[in-house]
Amino acid sequence: MSNSIQMVDLKTQYQRIKAEVDAGIQEVIDNATFINGPAVKAFQADLETYLGVRHVIPCANGTDALQIAMMALGLKPGDEVIVPTFTYVATAEVIALLGLVPVMIDVDPHTFNITAELVEPAITPKTKAIVPVHLFGQSVDMEPIMALAKQHDLWVIEDNAQAIGGDYIFPNGEQRKTGTIGHVGCTSFFPSKNLGCYGDGGAIMTNDDELAAQLRMVANHGQSKQYYHDVIGVNSRLDSIQAVVLRAKLKHLDTYCASRRALSYMYDAAFDGLPLTTPYCAPYTTHVFHQYTLQLHQPERRDALRAFLAERGVPAMIYYPVPLYRQAAFAPYWHGSAEGLPVTEQLCASVISLPMHTEMTNEHFLQIIEAINAFFE
Repeated sequence: MSNSIQMVDLKTQYQRIKAEVDAGIQEVIDNATFINGPAVKAFQADLETYLGVRHVIPCANGTDALQIAMMALGLKPGDEVIVPTFTYVATAEVIALLGLVPVMIDVDPHTFNITAELVEPAITPKTKAIVPVHLFGQSVDMEPIMALAKQHDLWVIEDNAQAIGGDYIFPNGEQRKTGTIGHVGCTSFFPSKNLGCYGDGGAIMTNDDELAAQLRMVANHGQSKQYYHDVIGVNSRLDSIQAVVLRAKLKHLDTYCASRRALSYMYDAAFDGLPLTTPYCAPYTTHVFHQYTLQLHQPERRDALRAFLAERGVPAMIYYPVPLYRQAAFAPYWHGSAEGLPVTEQLCASVISLPMHTEMTNEHFLQIIEAINAFFE
């Protein structure tokens, strides 16, 4: 076991599944089925079953997943795509890369996610898609988003990179996995994700048979038959060794999510009464806590808190310190006020994330809590 506290402890997690992972990797090597081998097909089938979705298209990473989705949907240069400003850059990066226009909107102050009420004023005749990001492991309120998309004939592309394993609960009580509600869902298997591999990986999900065929074609050089290229595509695939790792971890994903929730409850209780706000859990979703993110009531003390924790062996991260529209790359797309969007500005100034993973020891937990309490004494 690792002695120091980690933001994500992948070494200890590996030890628990080592036998299955090692055997699977050795089988791939022995059979030399490195690309699109049986392991990839088996993982794809397992993930389809787990998510309750008709089609999973594995690909090379989560950014590719978003790009392939937008290409397969036939979005054209100049089309507008609505995205949150409080998100990782990849969400908007692929939009700009394809010559589309990212329309950056504010987020809800409690969930940090977009809402239908925030999306609607941003819709114009040029709008073609909405990208809800299930940030930090909590689902966007999807039913109103889907209703709005239907009203305006828009595509919905879920960015599910941080919330795989989570459920969305519709007003009628129906539950569906995040990433399977929009027209297409995208996820990342980056190692630190709740379901992560030991390299790069991603996947695209849809219940639409025709769209699935288009997604597969775009991901495979635009071909549905070898050497016959019907559309301009890309080369994006999940390799067999990563599929082995993911298939082993998928069996434990619900347990991983439950462990993260349990740790979040412990954090919540320990921080009661401190000048900070613990994560809000919306009633329409099961939060899977990819991150455990606090909001400080005194944002000016954030850097001091992070330094104080580091001195005591406690890592902390700031996701994300700069709004998308204040990034140099996205300045040309921002036509709002110089003051920016109020909730995004506030979050970027006040959030800080603590270690959150499935292998947290009681000793490490107490070390984190003692350090936080000592800072606020």
